[in-house]
Amino acid sequence: MSQGFHPIHVETHEPRDQPRDPRTSLILRAALEVHRNLGPGLLESAYEECLCHELRLREVSFQRQVVLPVDYKGLKPDCGYKIDLIVQDEVILELKAVEKLLPIHQAQLLTYLKLAHKRVGLLINFNVPVLMQGIIRRVL
Repeated sequence: MSQGFHPIHVETHEPRDQPRDPRTSLILRAALEVHRNLGPGLLESAYEECLCHELRLREVSFQRQVVLPVDYKGLKPDCGYKIDLIVQDEVILELKAVEKLLPIHQAQLLTYLKLAHKRVGLLINFNVPVLMQGIIRRVL
């Protein structure tokens, strides 16, 4: 079922001298607004709810808690995986409120991108003093 996607690791932050990615710029501004108002220290579910509200206010379309089917050689195990958010049917958001992002969190995002046949994903950890330190962008 491989689509021939090969991970390309890109910078975590978009350089100021390069054009912003329109697929992620709106999302990042919304996440920054949530973090600016709430700060770190809450549960992931609170940030998810508030980010969804912020996206609605900005009239950005999204799906929340999207079931991620796993298909292994015709076997479709009921694993219960869900993608936190898919924004504008293009960008997968995996939200966290953890002390530190780990390699497994990035692996999870890359696997979700592959299984959902999406190209762009953001891993956002709200449990940081400065939100831009908790954002990782990945492109397949």
